[in-house]
Amino acid sequence: MLHAFLLANRDAIVTRARAKVAARPAPRATDEELRSGVPLFLDQLIDTLQGSLTSGQAIGESASRHGSELLHRGFTVAQVVHDYGGVCQAVTELADETSAVITPDEFHTFNRCLDDAIAGAVTEYSRQREQTLTQEGTERLGELAHELRNALGVAMLAFQTLRMGTVGLGGSTSALLGRSLERLSALLDSSLMQVRLDAKIGTQARVSVRDFLEEVEVGAALEASGKGLTLSVTTVAPGIDVFVDRQILAGAVANLLHNAFKFTRPLSHVALRASATAERVLIEVEDQCGGLPARAVESLFRPFTQGGDNRTGLGLGLSITRKSVEANGGETRARDLPGVGCVMTIDLPRLS
Repeated sequence: MLHAFLLANRDAIVTRARAKVAARPAPRATDEELRSGVPLFLDQLIDTLQGSLTSGQAIGESASRHGSELLHRGFTVAQVVHDYGGVCQAVTELADETSAVITPDEFHTFNRCLDDAIAGAVTEYSRQREQTLTQEGTERLGELAHELRNALGVAMLAFQTLRMGTVGLGGSTSALLGRSLERLSALLDSSLMQVRLDAKIGTQARVSVRDFLEEVEVGAALEASGKGLTLSVTTVAPGIDVFVDRQILAGAVANLLHNAFKFTRPLSHVALRASATAERVLIEVEDQCGGLPARAVESLFRPFTQGGDNRTGLGLGLSITRKSVEANGGETRARDLPGVGCVMTIDLPRLS
């Protein structure tokens, strides 16, 4: 009986299916997928097959539960479909090699369960994912409107005070107005970059890393000076290029610099530097924030995550930075410098 065969050979099927998933070129297998995903898929099939012995409704209910579980575990739709297929191939191959006595009707039932499980899981996955994205979009829009209103309100109050002539242009009220305008600019830049990423609007071209950093340095130096910080820039030799969307990459680097200026200790230093190997280009921003809390590196690039006492902003800057860099074929990393600060790295392929 097929159900008994699956239970008796569960470990062998899991091992064989893991090998198939690991060898898959796309989507690339993750550690979580190999460690717990494959056994989960097989157990779900066994569960679904058992449910088919009672009613077709049980299959649909089980598949919906599975789809919800897969979503919360972080699996993509492509992983769901491919991993179910890998488990199915492993079962079929092992049954053939061991000459297991499985009737055509049982295989027909198994394939029907597989089809129903995939359809049900993907349908429920897609439904919940769409719901989640809608909720996230509404929350993000509300947060953005709230932040813009706050920054604009402060700027207007500061402007009214200055216009009455009761305070001087060189005082704290003027500085408050400047900070509010900077905040508005940062929020708009971040939002526009998010829109470009979501809409896949962008034009990639050859960009000189040296020229790019020289352009970034102009605005960054002014921002650092306005916050009482020093900025050093170490660039690369001419002829080192990357193939990127210049505007999106500029936004990503600006986000890292804004983050560094925000958390670096007063009267200290921020470094912007670039280096290159034969195949890669690294752009790094090092700050002097005093180091990161335990395990903070793991959550830095998650959306709506904020560290430190300064909670201004949406907590989306580093998340958008990661998406921006990945859209240009690169990756982002963070490294803690205990007691000193941290280093944010953008790693891009070097253009030959």
